[in-house]
Amino acid sequence: MLTLSLAQLDFIIGDLSGNVTRMAAAARKAASDGAQIVVFTELALTGYPPGGLLGEQGFLARADAALMKLCDASRVAPNLYWVVGAPTWPRSDKVLENSLLVLKNGQIVLQYAKQRLSACNVFDERRYFEPGPDVVASLEIGGLRVGFLIGGDAWNDEGKEGMHNPLDRLAAKNPDLVIVIDASPSHVSMRRERHARIAAASRHHGFPMVYANQVGGHDQLVFDGASFAATPNGIVFEAARFEETVTTLRLQDGAFLGVGAPPAAGLLLMEFYRRQIVLGLRDYTLRCGFGKIIVGSSGGIDSALVLALAAEALGPENIIAVTLPSRFSSMGSVSDSVALCRNLDIKLFEHSIRDLVATYEQGFNAAFGEPLRWLALENMQARARGTVLMEYANQFGALLLATGNKSEISVGYCTLYGDTNGGLAPIGDLYKTEVFALSRHINETAGRELIPEAIINKAPSAELAPGQKDSDSLPPYPVLDTILKILIEGKHLCAEEQDELKAAWDELAGTKDGVALITRVRQMIWKSEFKRRQAAPILYLRPQPSGGRFPVAAKHEHITSAVPAFYGGAHRTS
Repeated sequence: MLTLSLAQLDFIIGDLSGNVTRMAAAARKAASDGAQIVVFTELALTGYPPGGLLGEQGFLARADAALMKLCDASRVAPNLYWVVGAPTWPRSDKVLENSLLVLKNGQIVLQYAKQRLSACNVFDERRYFEPGPDVVASLEIGGLRVGFLIGGDAWNDEGKEGMHNPLDRLAAKNPDLVIVIDASPSHVSMRRERHARIAAASRHHGFPMVYANQVGGHDQLVFDGASFAATPNGIVFEAARFEETVTTLRLQDGAFLGVGAPPAAGLLLMEFYRRQIVLGLRDYTLRCGFGKIIVGSSGGIDSALVLALAAEALGPENIIAVTLPSRFSSMGSVSDSVALCRNLDIKLFEHSIRDLVATYEQGFNAAFGEPLRWLALENMQARARGTVLMEYANQFGALLLATGNKSEISVGYCTLYGDTNGGLAPIGDLYKTEVFALSRHINETAGRELIPEAIINKAPSAELAPGQKDSDSLPPYPVLDTILKILIEGKHLCAEEQDELKAAWDELAGTKDGVALITRVRQMIWKSEFKRRQAAPILYLRPQPSGGRFPVAAKHEHITSAVPAFYGGAHRTS
């Protein structure tokens, strides 16, 4: 029987000494559980992704020193194998590799470098690492042949002739178990995709596999952990999601003992959104050195949801709300904010911008001989609010959160240096219809009205002009979100979402007015790229960012085609 512990920990990027301490503590627990192997995650030593830190003077030397400390720590349990992710440069000082190391009793007994590096724009591993040599990594442990892989090396088992396939090469050595370490970020369909790929590989090759994944928030990315074990019969174990765990498994005769029932289907979508945002927001805030969060409370649904999520992430005592009424604000702007903050037990300040706006108007007229009007006046009010909120953030050392959602950010329905101000946009990857759904979910989960129904039911408005409503400038949000999801997410939509949206899309695309609306939304996305480039970073919930990263200074031909990107193509595994 082979006993191993999967350690999914919330490593901090760059915290080399802290990460060594975390691993040493987890290894002690694994040893106390009788484990022969403790498995950590990809680049656990540095945290993942370390990005440009790898090029900072002295960083790699400090990483090497931290690795030596980790080796020393491994002497405490001399019979325990430590599977650790770390950067190495074994062939020359100019070749850096993303490596898996196996430590035992103070020695490095195996070293394997990742061969299939991620080239996507989130990680860009090829910018920092060279692919490892075409080798197979395995050890005899407890009488069994154990193989080792990193991330994408285990994700590419397509079996295509001539394809470089580290998993296939490892399988040819007939291992009794394959251990995969990874740092796979979470989004709406990623858990299912991991399960599908690893389960298929286990079934195809006929051996069990364990998969250790990082947990925690790292800038815009959130890692959900959810480490798991697979046999040829499917997924048989899954660790907790969005939590640090050290879980010990026992393997005998190709089966994991005492793992109970197979893991459930997964979290409901709104619960997934809530937990991912809360973890990402908490880690981002604390790791950036902030103890307090400030949010402008408009009395609308977006700021209400951000306040509710922030209160859960850091505790209501660490959240500050500010309502900033203007001469165009409704009575509900303030009263609904009061009710919300009372429900959430958050401190609320009121700072009217009426006089501030009047001063700006007078100064503009005096300088330029023309009164502020229309869009300029509307945007100036948003910027006045943003200025006040930034004043508070600077004065008291708080993190200002932007409250924009993906629908508004995608089409540019936001004001630069106004409501886009902030250090993070926690709901920037939620479509507006999802904002409403998540707000209702929070109330249902709490069993009481945290976000007042008056806020959920009111017509969305920026309140920058008399009687202004979002619907004056945008299509109804259910229609807009249908168009945006197809234009932005495209083939990255899971099969269920594609099926759900197809009928609504076909109805739009079948009429002249519908095609005109799709074209208009597409043009709004293109024209708003310059705003997205200057906006606060967004916590990712989906594979595709708002908009889709278009060039700013480009000519976009008038497009009337209403064919979505995924029509005629294969569905993404969901």
